[in-house]
Amino acid sequence: MKALRFHAPGDVRLEDVPEPICGDDEIVIAVRNCSACGTDLKTFRNGHPAITPVTTMGHEIAGQIVEVGRNVAGWRVGERVQSIAAVPCGDCHECRKGWPSICQNQKLMGFWYDGGFAEYMTVPAAVLAADGLNRIPDGVGFAEASAAEPLACALNGQEQLGIQEGDVVVVYGAGPIACMHTRIARGVYGAGQVVMINRRPGRLALAAGLVQPDATVDSSTTDPVDEVMKLTRGRGADFVITATPAGANQEEALTMAARNGRICFFGGLPKTSPTITCDSNLIHYRQLHIHGANAWAPAQHRRAMEYIASGQLPVADLITDHIPLADALGVFDVVGGGRAIKVTVEP
Repeated sequence: MKALRFHAPGDVRLEDVPEPICGDDEIVIAVRNCSACGTDLKTFRNGHPAITPVTTMGHEIAGQIVEVGRNVAGWRVGERVQSIAAVPCGDCHECRKGWPSICQNQKLMGFWYDGGFAEYMTVPAAVLAADGLNRIPDGVGFAEASAAEPLACALNGQEQLGIQEGDVVVVYGAGPIACMHTRIARGVYGAGQVVMINRRPGRLALAAGLVQPDATVDSSTTDPVDEVMKLTRGRGADFVITATPAGANQEEALTMAARNGRICFFGGLPKTSPTITCDSNLIHYRQLHIHGANAWAPAQHRRAMEYIASGQLPVADLITDHIPLADALGVFDVVGGGRAIKVTVEP
């Protein structure tokens, strides 16, 4: 079968590899869609602490069961399924506290385990033990189901914030995650005004055309803090979500947040520049709350799938590019080029 394999930073190859053999405690699926994200691009360019060469990449996975291990109960051949990407151990302090998204011993599909940029893939026993394989509801396509993983990430970020009906929410970014944050803030929490900020006007226009924020700010020509203050009559934003890998955006978030505002540092910063300058008095005197957000819990995957199935949080229109597995090496150019929103690979 064909698989997209990571050998080293900048060295990813589409190769012929043997089809996986199903272990007694495993499931094998035929991958139907595996979507790509910025983490895949960063891994391609720079590697990743969790990846071991040689590994099949891809962690936003949806497919159909073709084989079930003899010790696995409750699943049958032919079922359509979606897998979690980050596999918690279930035994560390964080897992016992109910915080699987920050499990100390987390192992990642497409990094530790072979992932979904392939024709077939093993669902490891650890995924099944974590209740991390989900049935795809009727009416939900494989491509949509593969987008449940990033949607669950966005849900995890917003579930920490406490957005209430009528609040002003600023979302930095114009990629798929920013689009999902915009829809969650409005469609789940009833935000009163959602403002999307991005420095690429073309990408901003594309994203805004899909998710219809109440206002957009092209930060390449306009000071975003000044603009948010104008839009809120000087009060600032109740919530700011930085779905970008830019320290400058995190610094601006502190400045534009209203009193008692909440800020989600959703996008991680490059390892070469992981620090920002923080005016601590802003946090102190405005009583600001800063939240990190990393990954999700398996239960959030299931909620994401429910939101997709109900139509409350649609994702199909965000998938702008469908790339055959035979052309999968091109996925990194598409993701990095900023011309697409969500990109999916289809074996």
